[in-house]
Amino acid sequence: MTQTARIYGGSLYDLAAEEQLTGTILEQLQQVRTIFRENPDYLRLLAEPSIPASERKNMIEEAFGSQAERYLVSFLKLLCDKNLLREYAGCCEEYTRRYNDDNHIAEAVVTSAVPLGEAQEKALRAKLEAVSGKTISLIKKVDPKVVAGIKVELEGRQLDGTVSGRLDGISRKLSEIIV
Repeated sequence: MTQTARIYGGSLYDLAAEEQLTGTILEQLQQVRTIFRENPDYLRLLAEPSIPASERKNMIEEAFGSQAERYLVSFLKLLCDKNLLREYAGCCEEYTRRYNDDNHIAEAVVTSAVPLGEAQEKALRAKLEAVSGKTISLIKKVDPKVVAGIKVELEGRQLDGTVSGRLDGISRKLSEIIV
């Protein structure tokens, strides 16, 4: 994340906190981010310097003006004006980081070979909340290379309970013995 994204995302968070809209704007930021990911041509169009900024801002207004908080729409227009729409993802990350810090939320990235069931997800979340003392937001990923088990990344720590992780550990130990 760039310094520019930190500044802009942090400034939006400060404004949202002042107006008591942090949760609403967080949800809408994520929705807009999903729209940009699913429609990269639209994002390129909004960032196209050959199109006058006023036209690009009108496109933002048409797309989001009636559905999103005015502060978010104005934020998008500001990024457009400053030719910084490519920084939007970083702004979202900074905003989310500040929101999570203020609300004692930790993101845990969970990687498994198959999607977790609802009961597994609930048990994992409860265990991680007990360990961290924070509310846990799970980001679930599926990777068949895991083979079985799960890998969790939480606040800079990695907990690897996967078969592939165990096999790697055994392989390292055997290499140490043989050498």
